[in-house]
Amino acid sequence: MPRTRAYRDGKILADGFPLPQVSDYLDQEGTVVWVDFENPDAHDMEVCADELDLHELAVEDALHAGQRPKIDRYEHHSFAVMYDVRFDSDEPTLITSEVKAFLTHNALVTIHDSTFDVDTLVKHWDDNDDLAANGVGFLSWGLFDRIVDQQYSTIDALDDQIDGLETALFDDKPTSMDVQRRSYDLRKSLVEFRRVALPMREVLNTVLRRDSTHAQAAMQPYFQDVYDHVLRISEQTESLRDLVSTILDTNLSIQSNRMNLVMKKVTSWAAIIAVPTAVTGFFGQNVPFPGFGTWPGFLVSCAVIVVASVILYRSFKKRDWL
Repeated sequence: MPRTRAYRDGKILADGFPLPQVSDYLDQEGTVVWVDFENPDAHDMEVCADELDLHELAVEDALHAGQRPKIDRYEHHSFAVMYDVRFDSDEPTLITSEVKAFLTHNALVTIHDSTFDVDTLVKHWDDNDDLAANGVGFLSWGLFDRIVDQQYSTIDALDDQIDGLETALFDDKPTSMDVQRRSYDLRKSLVEFRRVALPMREVLNTVLRRDSTHAQAAMQPYFQDVYDHVLRISEQTESLRDLVSTILDTNLSIQSNRMNLVMKKVTSWAAIIAVPTAVTGFFGQNVPFPGFGTWPGFLVSCAVIVVASVILYRSFKKRDWL
């Protein structure tokens, strides 16, 4: 059963009435109605379309998931598609919930699935009931503001995750694989977030147009405030996406530098080990030479090994190869 509410002169006139009574309330002068559907079927939308004279193309879009964020204007109403988002830091994944709305001059119809918390929307309206006299402008502002505020909280959560990623990037303990995996997950979440958040600029632009009937003069500053938040979200999304790409590149550079350090150390120790190998190989020849088979020859070979190894070690240490 859909959730319903009727306002008149900024006061709640009725709450929880049957859907067929919507047109009866709308016939009363100064009354606006909110209707909320959770996973409606074709019959529910058919009844709603008859009550509010909704366009068949908009009703068809309302029944199919996966619409892009937009606002379409028809003769008697507008149809908007938005996405409520939240970031699950435990996974970490971005969770999106498609929210659709019909906006007429005296009614707002919202359509969503079970993941959208409609109670927070109702609370937002109740907390700002001093604006309720502005009718559908008030209801639509509450919906847009609720969606954008949640997007703002989500981009802040993503920002916090990226800050933690930057800290792990320069940790003394190598965590390159973990950083790379988390960077990939965050980049994927940012791409998804960008897809659903950036089009909100065009949605709010359409609502704020002078010929729009959804934002009365009294509500214009409130819609403008929502639009400013959308712009900040857009700017922050772009900067965070660039930052994640930079982190990925920096992580690869750090891995390459660490590999170079390892190779320098291995090469240096190999050069030092090559000295005793060469000396003992020379003195181990099975042909007579000065010092062959005598203690002085043995001591000379040991001295050459020690002196040459010390010289190489100090030389490599000075160059920071060891």
